[in-house]
Amino acid sequence: MTNRYTQSEWRAIIDQVERDHSNSIVQYKAPTVGGFDFAKCIDHTLLKLEATRDQIDQLCEEAVRHDFKSVCVRLRWVNRAVANLTDTSIAVACVVGFHEGTYSLSEKVKEAGSAVAAGATELDMVINYPLLKQQKYDQVFTEIAAVRNIAPHPVILKVIMETSQLTHFEIIAGCKIAEAANADFVKTSSGFNGQGATEENVRLMKSVINPGMKVKASGGIKTVNECVAMMEAGAERIGTSNGVWIMKEAQTLLEDITHAVGTKDRADSRPSDSLTRMFSSS
Repeated sequence: MTNRYTQSEWRAIIDQVERDHSNSIVQYKAPTVGGFDFAKCIDHTLLKLEATRDQIDQLCEEAVRHDFKSVCVRLRWVNRAVANLTDTSIAVACVVGFHEGTYSLSEKVKEAGSAVAAGATELDMVINYPLLKQQKYDQVFTEIAAVRNIAPHPVILKVIMETSQLTHFEIIAGCKIAEAANADFVKTSSGFNGQGATEENVRLMKSVINPGMKVKASGGIKTVNECVAMMEAGAERIGTSNGVWIMKEAQTLLEDITHAVGTKDRADSRPSDSLTRMFSSS
């Protein structure tokens, strides 16, 4: 496969993006908490090696009940998830090269092809971040482009950066390489290696990708507040194994808001502006 750019061209592009990058904070609008659009931002995830058939079945049932965007599983469970979710709007996503990212190119391509053949319509592949750190940009591009080639659109390709292991410059480099390889999303973390998603890294990723790309925040997201913070930083997908709890928390918060407004509680006991904002569609 032909490289998109030479090594020196990659470096020049990334250097330019870093120079042009603005540190100004943009706050994006999060969907109304607990609503349809909010649930459709969640990739309901189960990636532990010891996952069982019953747990996969439960994952799928929960995804249908809450109308999440997708379930995200390992390759061995794609067939079962696809069967469980037939005739629903729930997508099946499969991780590739998970979680280390250091599998060979041929292994990643084979895994991606097998996932698509089994019915996965989304792929979450882990970038080879050691190569990225070594500035072997041509190899990183070739790997992502090869997976894109074996899984063309309309399959959604998300590239996991593993941001906890990268500097800001390396995050920018990974994002621009994923963009050049026609990935659909850049994603913060696997959730299995160091710190997960941070608002700072989501903002950085959102600020350097083109408008046609999106950011997925994943790793350590367990609450409504954390979801909203990531969405306001620019994430359009949330990867979490805590989707059911987040939706329950959203319902409880909504009930608290409704009660407080309906009973006209004293000003010092009314919901905070930030909490009220979370449930406003305006």
